[in-house]
Amino acid sequence: MTAPRPRAGLRERKKERTRQAIRAAAYRLFAEHGYDATRVDEIAEAAQVSPSTVFRYFPTKEDIVLRDEKDDLLETALRARPAHEPPLTALRAAVRDVAAELYATPEAAALARRRMLLVTTVPAVRARLESSLADSGRRLATTLADRTGRSPDDLELRVFVAAILAALRESLLHWVTHDHPTPLPALIDRALTTLDTGLR
Repeated sequence: MTAPRPRAGLRERKKERTRQAIRAAAYRLFAEHGYDATRVDEIAEAAQVSPSTVFRYFPTKEDIVLRDEKDDLLETALRARPAHEPPLTALRAAVRDVAAELYATPEAAALARRRMLLVTTVPAVRARLESSLADSGRRLATTLADRTGRSPDDLELRVFVAAILAALRESLLHWVTHDHPTPLPALIDRALTTLDTGLR
């Protein structure tokens, strides 16, 4: 299990409240008017902040949907795994812990569904997701390179990382497009099992 994170200071808690207010306002406006018809200045007004504040937290409108202040949780959890564990074993455990934390509440799961619905229906959000996954892949490759002694540019390592990211993406898409009753962490673990055992 990952170690509990220290309680955030006052400044970080205020920043988190601002992020949540912007995101909540955006999702409400997206539901009312549609993603494309919603302007950033309207999101700012609804969240009671300035447009420049929105852009400080989220450089693009797509980032309101996709950007997460917890983006580094997976790398942190993976680095905390015992060094002797095989890469896939360590990664499965890290993903399981992080997913359980991120989607532990009904509210978090509902937000994930709204996010992935936008990914499936808005081309700009889907394109931004692919860019974000590329960034995540580079960070994950660096973490795995440190664990395995390989270069981040090693072909086998890059193939492994690409397969992991594809498994995570397809788990999320399958979960939302099929309105899957299985909790998302269990569905992700099932996808990673497929990488371990193959199709049978």
